[in-house]
Amino acid sequence: MTTDIQRTQTERSYPSYAAPLWRRVLLTREFAIITLLLVVFFYSRSEVPNFDGPLTIYYLLLDVAPILLIALPMTLIIITGEIDLSVASIVGLSSVLVGDLHQGGMSIPMAAFIAIVVGILCGAFNGFLIAYVGLPSLAVTIGTLALYRGLAVGLLGTTAVTDFPEKWTDLAKQRIGESSYPLIIIPIIVLAILFVLLLHFTSFGRGVFDIGLNDEAAHFSGVNVARTKFLLFVMAGAVSAFAGIYFTLRFGSARGDNATGLELQVIAAVLLGGVSIFGGRGALHGVLAGVLLIGVLSSALRLDDVSANVINIIIGLLLVASVMSTSFLSFVSRTTAGMKRRATDGSPERQRASAHHEGNKS
Repeated sequence: MTTDIQRTQTERSYPSYAAPLWRRVLLTREFAIITLLLVVFFYSRSEVPNFDGPLTIYYLLLDVAPILLIALPMTLIIITGEIDLSVASIVGLSSVLVGDLHQGGMSIPMAAFIAIVVGILCGAFNGFLIAYVGLPSLAVTIGTLALYRGLAVGLLGTTAVTDFPEKWTDLAKQRIGESSYPLIIIPIIVLAILFVLLLHFTSFGRGVFDIGLNDEAAHFSGVNVARTKFLLFVMAGAVSAFAGIYFTLRFGSARGDNATGLELQVIAAVLLGGVSIFGGRGALHGVLAGVLLIGVLSSALRLDDVSANVINIIIGLLLVASVMSTSFLSFVSRTTAGMKRRATDGSPERQRASAHHEGNKS
């Protein structure tokens, strides 16, 4: 009987229930998104008319570059359980600043530097109200979305600045040598590596996950919750300003309504990439794949003469499915665990162990 009890305790140990490495790697939402991205890309190359691989990749990366940039800090913000809806307005404000300052005689590098500083200040304002005043991020960033967009439109009105030097507009669209990859991919890769290291390989990143799971518990475990959230919004402001500079030079136009609605595309890509809207879960490789999936899908559908409204419907359905899948998978996991627990409780070894325990008590 003692052997039966020991066997039962051994069978219920953690290693027996731990999933194999291949399952932990392959059976994830991130891997599913990467697989779906590859399927859509190769299907498009073979089935979609006018789908020129190298040329499409070039324009695809040019188009999704602002989303890729902003999705990096947005991932960390959503993992903490917060959200930033003002990023597109910061893009528009930095675009206007670059155009207005350059029109006033300032060089592009100096105007870009000032625009990034203003982006940092905008992010710091969001972060202060959310992290230290304690206001909800949804309400704060809805307000600053209107505030920053209003400042952008107020500076230029309905006019647009288009007289940028060709060397700078060409630089925004320049390729890496003779390849199909634009030059903007280099700063994206550098920033992606930095954010991956920050999120997945530092104590700061572990604190980000802890805050998303339970910010009060994270506080008592030593995480500076307010400072972490504040820094994340500052990062979002800086990266959004940089994306605004690229956006301006890419299209050669500075307008107050530049990048309107971009924040929805960023959030859709982040959630599609496996980040939980409730916080506490996510990985940057899934987010990058989610951005590229939306870009490839949109490009392929446009080349197949699908209207923009239909494309938005398809992307919206993907987003809804990705959000619902989190709750569905959690439900399946709880149900499976409950079935295993009931099966274990009803096993003969368990019953004999229970009978032996009752006999000893009597």
